[in-house]
Amino acid sequence: MSIALKQVFNKDKTFRPKRKFEPGTQRFELHKRAQASLNSGVDLKAAVQLPSGEDQNDWVAVHVVDFFNRINLIYGTICEFCTERTCPVMSGGPKYEYRWQDDHKYKKPTALPAPQYMNLLMDWIEVQINNEDIFPTCVGVPFPKNFLQICKKILCRLFRVFVHVYIHHFDRVIVMGAEAHVNTCYKHFYYFVTEMNLIDRKELEPLVSVTVQQSHLGHPQELSHLSQYTTRQMEGFC
Repeated sequence: MSIALKQVFNKDKTFRPKRKFEPGTQRFELHKRAQASLNSGVDLKAAVQLPSGEDQNDWVAVHVVDFFNRINLIYGTICEFCTERTCPVMSGGPKYEYRWQDDHKYKKPTALPAPQYMNLLMDWIEVQINNEDIFPTCVGVPFPKNFLQICKKILCRLFRVFVHVYIHHFDRVIVMGAEAHVNTCYKHFYYFVTEMNLIDRKELEPLVSVTVQQSHLGHPQELSHLSQYTTRQMEGFC
């Protein structure tokens, strides 16, 4: 990471405290292995593939936590420009509105300003990844049977942060000279969720043009069918 990017992406800008892996654990070793692949310049498509002999749930857990940290960092750099005045609705342009729903205060999909949605989202994810019953850290403790379903919800909602940042705040990202970092993070995220089949293709629709323009993530003809879906509100759980 360049000096300029280090100045932009620093710990004081993180929207939420980073979740770390305990040294000596299998997940810590997988995390180091994944980071080493990224830092070595290995093709991102190859870097996200499940290593031979490794457990899929461990691999997904490592990436969910890593993406949570990275996307926190990205949103933290622009959150002062994402206010109830500038972003009265959590959206991705005029076609997509994301409504919040949980098992507590918001029983039904509820329209919220973007910063309030982001706070609820990050709080909700923190609860999931800090729950030992969902993301166990002790060797030999199994993942719950619905682990991948929980991760799909987490990743689907994290994708919405990318949507909002790209469509409503990317001018600030460019001003800070951080577009290369954000683009790389998005490509890494996209390759991972599609490789592991963790987000429905319909949910990726808002950033189809970004996806194609950025990096040949898919042939335009291969992805163009996604734009044929009608405008709709993207509500509640994924």
